[in-house]
Amino acid sequence: LTERTNLAGVRHILLVLSGKGGVGKSTLSTELALALRNAGKRVGILDVDLCGPSIPRMLRVQDSAVHQCDSGWVPVFVGQDKAIALMSIGFLLERPDDAVVWRGPKKNALIKQFVTDVAWGDLDFLIVDTPPGTSDEHISTVEALRPHQLLGAILVTTPQ
Repeated sequence: LTERTNLAGVRHILLVLSGKGGVGKSTLSTELALALRNAGKRVGILDVDLCGPSIPRMLRVQDSAVHQCDSGWVPVFVGQDKAIALMSIGFLLERPDDAVVWRGPKKNALIKQFVTDVAWGDLDFLIVDTPPGTSDEHISTVEALRPHQLLGAILVTTPQ
């Protein structure tokens, strides 16, 4: 039941994917969130790029901390207007540059926890920034989000 309630207020979910690294998924996720916010939408970003969580740095909130509430983790709110909610493993590391060296089951459990245990509240869009490639993290993310309305996916590619 928790799975439904924490995403119940999210109207659309967008996955940002690519077949390789370095194509700009995190940049696109960040810019899309800012553009939607500027259009008056309530936006969240779920950063499931566990080995390279760059969005906290891009939004200049890398020193923020995640807190607990009755319904789970409270995401970090970005900007003076606090209009973008962000959850990332970057907030859970002791130092922002710490490496995450985890096997599949631990990564999958954290992704499921990010989906079920973050108190997103009411959002028009939840943008999910994924790691490069097509790995366990992608399968876990899609499995965890399956019960919810997916608006779709954005596939980031490069000409080469």
